[in-house]
Amino acid sequence: MTDTAWWKPTRYAARRPNLLKRAAITRAVRDWFAAEGLVEVETPALQVSPGLEPHLDAFATLLKAPGLRDGLALRLHTSPEFAMKKLLVAGEPNLFQLARVFRNGERSATHHPEFTMLEWYRTGADYRVLMDDCGAILHRAADAAGCDRLAWQGRSCDPRLAPERLTVQEAFHRACGIDLLATAPDPLAPDARLLAAEADRIGVRRAPDDRWDDMFFRIFLERIEPGLGVGRATLLHDYPVSMAALSRAKRADPRVAERVEMYVCGLELANGFSELADAAEQRRRFEADMDLKERIYGERYPIDEDFLAALAHGLPDCAGMALGFDRLAMLACGAERIEDVLWAPVAGA
Repeated sequence: MTDTAWWKPTRYAARRPNLLKRAAITRAVRDWFAAEGLVEVETPALQVSPGLEPHLDAFATLLKAPGLRDGLALRLHTSPEFAMKKLLVAGEPNLFQLARVFRNGERSATHHPEFTMLEWYRTGADYRVLMDDCGAILHRAADAAGCDRLAWQGRSCDPRLAPERLTVQEAFHRACGIDLLATAPDPLAPDARLLAAEADRIGVRRAPDDRWDDMFFRIFLERIEPGLGVGRATLLHDYPVSMAALSRAKRADPRVAERVEMYVCGLELANGFSELADAAEQRRRFEADMDLKERIYGERYPIDEDFLAALAHGLPDCAGMALGFDRLAMLACGAERIEDVLWAPVAGA
């Protein structure tokens, strides 16, 4: 028996109060979604395409089956998004999942290689409805855990206050005096030189070959993120359209996308979109993301052609959100590390 074994009774006993709170939050979330009319689904973790965010590293495996002489290369999904959207196309209108998802190269106080993602979709809705959902989930999680405040690293948040709604443009102006959209006169090809000048002005270090996105994240992580979600949750929305991911452009302002992220105590908790339904545009974005992944990391993942076929068949007007459930439990328990709220961690240092 080692002193660091997670199953050592004294170590487990110290974590057990958090785990019981986690279980209570799980029940509360399931009950809330059921009352809202969403169906709980389960989709496979093994996928041809694990998710195509350029900076995520997926676990690879080989499926062996009759008729597959050389096997089929598969990966563990980084999100259940593609499969859940196929269910929307199939006719399931409103659904949620507490999915086990996998991301390699991620282990820290707030990251784990296998974790639980709460993901849900509503048809006939847009990202504004997701914002309402996020506030309701925080409230119910706090009630289930019996806590008055969500807390992390000395910051706290009242989960019963309506979250602040803040555009990305407003956040950059408030924290840094930067007119972010002015640095992207061509919304699909932002000008790195313009944002570099702003980074220099406010004293954020950068590399000579930084792309616009690189500088966006440097400024955001240093000057903006730590102050988000303090006192009350923050719903950061209307991202530059070049950072649209799987979201559609905003009809009232095509320079930005209908994307929203929730921050609590300076920690990113959720990411959602009014979903893009244009298969041709989605293919273009996937290919651009994989080109970037290949340039940076020397590899690319296959595009899920079945997913694009489903989009072409007809994805209903919908909105979807992914929330880090382990982080939610952390905040409700006031825990400092994600492993403090896991029933059992993945092996390894």
